[in-house]
Amino acid sequence: MSIPASSGDWRIGLVGYGEVGRILAEDLRAQGLPVAAFDLKLGTAAQTPLRAHAQQHGVQLAGSHEALAGASDFVISAVTASQTLIAARACAPAMRAGAFYLDFNSASPGAKQAAGALIDAGGARYVEGAVMTSIPPYRIKVPLLLGGAFAAALAAQINPLGFDAKVASDRLGVASATKMCRSVMIKGLEAMVIESFSAARHYGVEDEVLASLHETFPGMDWEKLGAYFFQRVIEHGRRRSEEMFESANTVRDTGMPAFSAQGTAERQAFMADLSQAGIFGEPGQPGFARSADWRTEADRLLQFLKDKKA
Repeated sequence: MSIPASSGDWRIGLVGYGEVGRILAEDLRAQGLPVAAFDLKLGTAAQTPLRAHAQQHGVQLAGSHEALAGASDFVISAVTASQTLIAARACAPAMRAGAFYLDFNSASPGAKQAAGALIDAGGARYVEGAVMTSIPPYRIKVPLLLGGAFAAALAAQINPLGFDAKVASDRLGVASATKMCRSVMIKGLEAMVIESFSAARHYGVEDEVLASLHETFPGMDWEKLGAYFFQRVIEHGRRRSEEMFESANTVRDTGMPAFSAQGTAERQAFMADLSQAGIFGEPGQPGFARSADWRTEADRLLQFLKDKKA
């Protein structure tokens, strides 16, 4: 069966039904497009919210990567960075000739190139995607860089669906390199704020540190940034840490040691471990990464470290 010429007639498959997958599903279903999804959490104790969301929005849940890929004209992979190649390898044998596979994941250029080889080998069309800012405020319209031989063809099809996709290059790796190098700075700033602000809070000098930062960078609201960065890292540190390990690989591939990127990855993973252990409260409960004042979360972190030391 051939792929419909118009994206408005496509059957869309989402590999990964986390925050990103659910946002895309909502916006695509709002247009009446048929959407299916598969997530490794299906069949586990964590499946309940996924199934509830799918039922609410009319998303069909597939039983495997293969089942999803074989029934889709357009597959979007939105998994964690460490699952990039695993997802591509699982989908590749079932992908239909001519079907598009958009890799939304925050992985290194090398990982994207390897995934592309897997998908293209069976006659499907792989396109790398690099999401250039936080998705929730923009939703489906988040700025998206595409790369690869089929990038222009895909951009022409998905922009009418509401995407904001631009072609970075017809070579795989350019879009992801842009994303990874940006992440060294952005995710690194998150890690530095958490480390600096928490240490300053311990020594009782946070007001002086913030005043000095404001004097040096008057255009930045460090109080708001502190609250936002703590919240995002506590909630999404695991995904961020995997992205930063990929960023570190990207830096190393240049021949340069990845001191900053590796440290950021480890800080993000450290916060993810604490979040998973309930140090910042339970997800969905009051106080979980929802504090308007970053000091609340820093105090929880410092108390945990104090108790551990004792």
